[in-house]
Amino acid sequence: MASYLDQLFSLRGRVAVVTGGNSGIGRGVAGALGQAGAAVVIIARDRDRLTDAAGELMRAGCKASTVSADLSDREAVDWAAGQAEEPFGPPDILVNCAGLNLRPPLAELTAGQWDELLAVNLTAPFLLGQRFGPQMADRGWGRIINITSQQADRAFGNSGGYGAAKGGVASLTRSQSEAWARRGVCCNAICPGFVVTPLTAEVSADPVRLEALAARTMVGRNGLPGDFAGAAVFLASAASDYVTGQMIRVDGGFSAT
Repeated sequence: MASYLDQLFSLRGRVAVVTGGNSGIGRGVAGALGQAGAAVVIIARDRDRLTDAAGELMRAGCKASTVSADLSDREAVDWAAGQAEEPFGPPDILVNCAGLNLRPPLAELTAGQWDELLAVNLTAPFLLGQRFGPQMADRGWGRIINITSQQADRAFGNSGGYGAAKGGVASLTRSQSEAWARRGVCCNAICPGFVVTPLTAEVSADPVRLEALAARTMVGRNGLPGDFAGAAVFLASAASDYVTGQMIRVDGGFSAT
């Protein structure tokens, strides 16, 4: 039984790059991939959180390294991609989880804020995919996992720019799959519901709103970063060899109500 499950889900010998892996969903995903055997490189901006996240992985016996970079800057994205290859070699798995959500009402969203939202949430995943996707295809195996949002297909208050960017991420995922799936690179997206993370701190600070969001799920609670471990390992492993171009909803039934 163990050998069969290893064959399906083990990531031993794989290298994973996780953006935004120092907090929230990204940290939960980075931890899951590391525990499954992958060597993990975390790309994010906050150095203290990077050190803490990598230390947690290494204390658990995982291989981990970090790159500090501002993914809103195209040159920084290119530099970070090069740095990410240094510790363990080119990645087999790319997880685009770094996110930014600026929350003015849409009528007050400035062009500068729009540009920043798209740079972090959509352009960085595109650029990293362009860097690593063809390499994976040349080697005949790879995984790209993008973290999207319910806002890819439904509006959410004072979050219009973020929603537009995440809609782009959903479409990008399908295009990446069309480009590289025939050469062994499965590209999918994980779509969370409402998850209590630093990115959603503004909403989480309102207990009435938080309770209302939990009530909209079928399981009766909001999501936590650890809820994404299983889906991430599945999509990163051989178990998902015939799954590509999909948006997997991990939302406690939020989208079904």
